[in-house]
Amino acid sequence: MPSKITLTITQGKLSGKQYIFESRSTCIVGRNDDCNLQIADNVDMTISRYHCLLDINPPDIRVRDLGSLNGTFVNGKKIGQRQRQQPAKEAVKLSFPEYNLQDGDEIHLGEIHFKIGVEVEAQLNKTPDVVLQEEKIKPDFVTIAKKLLDLAQSGNTILQGISDYNLIKSLGKGGFGEVFLARHIQTKKGVALKIMIPAVTNQQQGIEKFLRETENIKVLQHPNIVQLLDYGFAENTFFFTMEYFSGGNVWDLMQKSGWRLPVDIAVDITLQVLEGLIYAHEIEIPDRKLADGTLTKGKGLVHRDLKPNNIFISKINDKIAVKIGDYGLSKAFDLAGLSGQTLTGTKMGTPAFMPRQQVLDFKHELPEIDVWATAACLYNMLTGYFPRDFAGDPWLSVLQNNPVPILQRYDSIPPKLAKVIDLALKEKPQIHFQTAAEFKQALLECK
Repeated sequence: MPSKITLTITQGKLSGKQYIFESRSTCIVGRNDDCNLQIADNVDMTISRYHCLLDINPPDIRVRDLGSLNGTFVNGKKIGQRQRQQPAKEAVKLSFPEYNLQDGDEIHLGEIHFKIGVEVEAQLNKTPDVVLQEEKIKPDFVTIAKKLLDLAQSGNTILQGISDYNLIKSLGKGGFGEVFLARHIQTKKGVALKIMIPAVTNQQQGIEKFLRETENIKVLQHPNIVQLLDYGFAENTFFFTMEYFSGGNVWDLMQKSGWRLPVDIAVDITLQVLEGLIYAHEIEIPDRKLADGTLTKGKGLVHRDLKPNNIFISKINDKIAVKIGDYGLSKAFDLAGLSGQTLTGTKMGTPAFMPRQQVLDFKHELPEIDVWATAACLYNMLTGYFPRDFAGDPWLSVLQNNPVPILQRYDSIPPKLAKVIDLALKEKPQIHFQTAAEFKQALLECK
């Protein structure tokens, strides 16, 4: 049985109602009608519009108050509340810590009481002590990568795809993985070798889910998407080989250019990104799991984590050519429950390029979230600023702070282009451009 979190309302007007979570998710609790767990109407002022956030990664669950008026309580202890004299708009400047919850814990906000139920997936040939030890060890990715390459050279069949490569240097490191440049011994051709390690290596269901999603990602073959060449799972480690680009990424280019790119270059990069998204959002994929557990063919893959850091650059005939990197891998890893990360532990780059729809529903997979993120990248390239102002809790900032009109950031942008970018970042009641093709056409009409 997979790990599962159950929230049961034990007191209040929805008493007896249950909410069940079996995968990585976020849950905004409050009275606003766009909360994915709305537990009061606008008349019940004891609960704030955005009261608290539940960060769920079964069997783990954490709670954080979002600057509510009347506070969030765990087992009778208050864990966060804004001052009485502070208006709701000031709550965005506050940031309260997350609290880990256990089976049987109780949360109450206003008159509503929840009870937390936690069911843990059976451990696979490991004792709990081993699992805890694994979580505490900080992995040495260089040693792990060298070990995988040595095993590949010695004939390990699972690692056959990396059997003829030497490790050259690190290209970048994250919380649960690292990317290396590896060079083929005979051809001398370089590839990017990515290593990712689950925070808890015995979540078999999560491992299988992630491998299935990776098989879908491997289908993507487009000039504006980094090609996933090979992947596998060995020695409790995921490994991937991908196309390598020596030109760095858009964030690097911005840094070298004083954080602002010329309009023609920024728009050209954006149009190439949109070409890749148009393809990826429409492609037929072989392996989509339905609610009943059966597999079927599906349509479209959403990136879910698009930002300047994973838009890679190369030059073809002295022209900039860009490719979307890390297509879906990091977010799929997180959604499979393998990252062990909390929202608090996520770096600023992710919420800065995330629409509010994705915060309200972390698993949100509709293409328009990539379209919004692309517009946010264009805004960032042209101004050097993120679309929103951030202060205090970044996730509450996404929910409550509208994007700042781009001409207020930098008034030299052509007005027609500025209008299209502002439209592309409109989120209420829905994201304005629902497809990458719509946004691309609007940008072309600005030229």
